[in-house]
Amino acid sequence: MILPAALLLLGALTAVVAPRLLARADWPDREPVVALWVWQCVVAAVLLCCALSMTLSAAAAWSVVGGHVFATAPRAVVEAYALGTAGPWAATTALALACGGLWTAAMLVREVARARSRRRLRRAELLHRAPLLPGEVPGSGRVVVLEGERPDAWWLPGTPPQLVVTTAALRRLKGRQLDAVLAHEQEHAQARHDWLLHCSAALADAFPQVPVFAAFRDEMHRLVELAADDTASRRFGRLTTALALVELNEDRGVFGPCPAAQAHVPQRVHRLLTPPNRLTAARRLRLTAAASLVPVVPVLLAFVPGLRALG
Repeated sequence: MILPAALLLLGALTAVVAPRLLARADWPDREPVVALWVWQCVVAAVLLCCALSMTLSAAAAWSVVGGHVFATAPRAVVEAYALGTAGPWAATTALALACGGLWTAAMLVREVARARSRRRLRRAELLHRAPLLPGEVPGSGRVVVLEGERPDAWWLPGTPPQLVVTTAALRRLKGRQLDAVLAHEQEHAQARHDWLLHCSAALADAFPQVPVFAAFRDEMHRLVELAADDTASRRFGRLTTALALVELNEDRGVFGPCPAAQAHVPQRVHRLLTPPNRLTAARRLRLTAAASLVPVVPVLLAFVPGLRALG
């Protein structure tokens, strides 16, 4: 039974080839939303290859598992998978992949727990620095103004989500720049970008030696910002959004010769001021459809023996 090995080989090939193709392409910066979808489909395909390989290996190694997996399958389909010909490596493969899945789930739970803990701490700090007025209902305002000498603005997830803006940012942001910042942060909340960041961070932390997961995490952080920039610029203009970014980050040293951790900010400003040509709607549709088919490939490969038997 070579199907589990073939699925693992397909997963490894996808993990190696797809990030390189995306790195060489020039369209991800032009269409960050499409790029986000493509990356998710690639990672989903890799994980599906591992999950299907684990399932078939376990079915071949233990008859109890095989009975559950092929409970409703005709006898010809079961014989097509040749479960009895699996060697001693089937149990080892199934256990290794199962441990990897449990480890990934544990990392995701840890990442979500840490995020919630940080959120609770930030809300407690916010309530301490900006206490409620008499008669004010908690969370009644979508925008909270916080006294601060450093211009900053961030979206605080939760129920309800709130945009926190410092007084220094209010002094810096002119005209519709504050509206652009609000639209940027609202896009993060509405598109649930926090879950993309949690999942990508969990995979990268669980398997730091796997390049595709590290690239997935880095690209998610970059592309969600580009997507939010595009949403804000469509509503309030590219120049307004770029100026808002400059005003919020000018004192952080990101525009100097030795940029800090947020070195992507100058690139975002340059992208807003010199907008690349968007792809046509037809090409965006083709890319989206092609990416959607990537996770289907391992499923079809797993069903090939059964479909042949039925045919």
